[in-house]
Amino acid sequence: MRNQYVIGIDYGSDSVRAMVVNALNGEEIAISEKKYTRWNKGLYCDPLKNRYRQHPLDYIEGLEEVVRDVLDKCDKNIIENITGLGFDTTGSTPALVDNEGLPLALREEFLENPNGMFVLWKDHTAIKEAEEINDLAQKWKIDYTKYVGGIYSSEWVWAKMLHVLRDDDSIREEAFSWVEHCDWMPALVTGNTKPQEIKRSRCAAGHKAMWHEEWGGLPSSDFLETLDPLLIGFRERLYNDTFTSDTIVGNLSSEWADRLGLSPNVKVGVGILDAHAGAVGGEVKPGSLLRVIGTSTCDIMVVPYNEINNNLIPGICGQVDGSVIPNFVGLEAGQSAFGDIYAWFRRVLAWPLSLMEDKNQQKRLEDDIIAQLSEEAAKLPVSKNDVIATDWLNGRRSPDADQSLKGTISGLTLGTNAPMIFKALVEATAFGSKAIVDRLIENDIGINEIITLGGVSKKSDFVMQTLSNVINIPIKVAKSNETCALGSAIFTSVVIGVHNTVQEAQKAMGSGMEKVYLPDSEKASTYAYKYKKYLELGVSKVSETRACQDSII
Repeated sequence: MRNQYVIGIDYGSDSVRAMVVNALNGEEIAISEKKYTRWNKGLYCDPLKNRYRQHPLDYIEGLEEVVRDVLDKCDKNIIENITGLGFDTTGSTPALVDNEGLPLALREEFLENPNGMFVLWKDHTAIKEAEEINDLAQKWKIDYTKYVGGIYSSEWVWAKMLHVLRDDDSIREEAFSWVEHCDWMPALVTGNTKPQEIKRSRCAAGHKAMWHEEWGGLPSSDFLETLDPLLIGFRERLYNDTFTSDTIVGNLSSEWADRLGLSPNVKVGVGILDAHAGAVGGEVKPGSLLRVIGTSTCDIMVVPYNEINNNLIPGICGQVDGSVIPNFVGLEAGQSAFGDIYAWFRRVLAWPLSLMEDKNQQKRLEDDIIAQLSEEAAKLPVSKNDVIATDWLNGRRSPDADQSLKGTISGLTLGTNAPMIFKALVEATAFGSKAIVDRLIENDIGINEIITLGGVSKKSDFVMQTLSNVINIPIKVAKSNETCALGSAIFTSVVIGVHNTVQEAQKAMGSGMEKVYLPDSEKASTYAYKYKKYLELGVSKVSETRACQDSII
C-alpha cells in the first residue's frame, strides 16, 4: 500500500497545533503551533468573574496559519498524498449561532461582544444555570443527568448557552441554535454549517449535552422549556443523531482547499473532544486509565459493554457509548485545574516582577519560577504535619462536580516558605487525582495501568513522581509530544480507509511510552495518611461553602 498522510488538528486552551502523520505507521512528519492572537492578549476574558471567551477568528486564522506552515515543512510528494484531516478541540466550548450556523461574533454587530463568542470549557459563569438544571432533572420523570454522573456542570453546553441567552438581549434576539467547537470546525471546512445538518460528535453530545439514545437524543423540549422559556425552539433546531469520530463528514470545500493549500479530495472526519482524542493517541484500551494533564485534567477510560452493564457511576463526567472508541463505553472524569494551579502560584510570586522595565528579563525570571520551586520542593521531606491544600481553585469537576467550591491552604506558619506551599499545591492536585481513581475503583471499574500525556507529564518529574506516590500506582508517560493531534490522525486514518478500526489504527500508529514513574513505598504510606486529612479538609470546606450560599440566599 502506498503511503498516505493525514493532518491531525488539535485546538487546545491557548493554541492550535497541526501535525502531518503517515497514516500507515504513525510517523510524525511535521508539526506547527500557533497561539491564539486575541486570547493571548487577554481579550474578552475576566478571571475575577470566571469568564473565558475565545473569538472564532482566533480559530480560523490559527487553522490557516498552522496548516500552511506545516505544509511548508513537508516534501511535495507528501503534500500530494495528504488525504485526510481530523479535528479535536477543548470542550464543552460552544457558541450561539445564527440560522446559517455562523457564530454571532463573526457578524459585524457582534464582532467585539464576548457573548457572541465561543465559551471556553473553563468558563464558570453559568453556575446558577447548572444548579437549576440539576434541580429540575431530579424532579423530572426522566433523569437526564443519569449518564453524566448525576450532576450537570457549569462547564457544559446547556448551562453556558442559557446563561448567555439570559445575559444579553441583543444576542438572544439573533441566536438560532448553538454549536460545539469540535462540531463547527469540520462543518466549516466542508462547507455546510447549517445547525440541523451538521454531523454532531457523539463524544461532545453524550458527555456535555445530556444526549442519550435511551430518551431519543437530547433532553425533551418540555424539559428545556420548563427550565427556561428562552430555550423554546432550540431542541427542534439541533439534532437527534450523533456520530463516532471514525465517520466521514465530507470533503474539503473548494474555498477551504484553496485557503489551506490542500486538495478538495481531502476527507474530513467527525470532530472529538481533545482529551478523548488524546486517549486514543495514548493507546487507551480496557483497563487503562488515560490522564491528559495540562491546565486541567481529563481522565478517560474505555469499558466493554459486558463489564459496565447497567452500572451508573456517580459523580463523573459521563459514560457514553462510542465517545472514545466505537463499540466501547467511554468514561470521563477530571479536575477543573491542575497546571493552572501552579501557574496561579507563579503569578502570585511574580507580581513584583511586573514592575520591571526590562520585560525580557521579567519573562526570563518568571519562566524559571516553577522549575526552581520544583527543585526545592523535591528536596523537602514528606511529613504527616506538612502544609495541606485542596485543589479547587477553579471549582471541582469530579468526583461530584461543584464549580462553586474554592481552594484552600491549611497549616501555614511564619516558617512556611514558597517551596513548602508549592509542594502542598502539587500534593493537592495529586490528591484530587486519587479521589477520581478511588471513585472508579469503588464502582468496579478495573484499572490495570495509568498512562499520562500532556504538557505537565512531559515537563515535571517532581509532579509526576508525587502523583505516583500519592496514587501508589506506576505512572507511564506517552512518548508523543502531540498525543491529541495523533489521536485525531488515528481516527482520520480510519475515515480514509487505511485502517478498518480504531484499534487496528492504534496498533499501527501508536508511539508507545517514554518513561515510567514508580511509587516510593515509604512516601506512599505517609501520603495515605495525608490523603485522609485532605478529604477531611474538603468536607469542612464544602460545609463552609454551603453555609455561605445559604446565608446569601
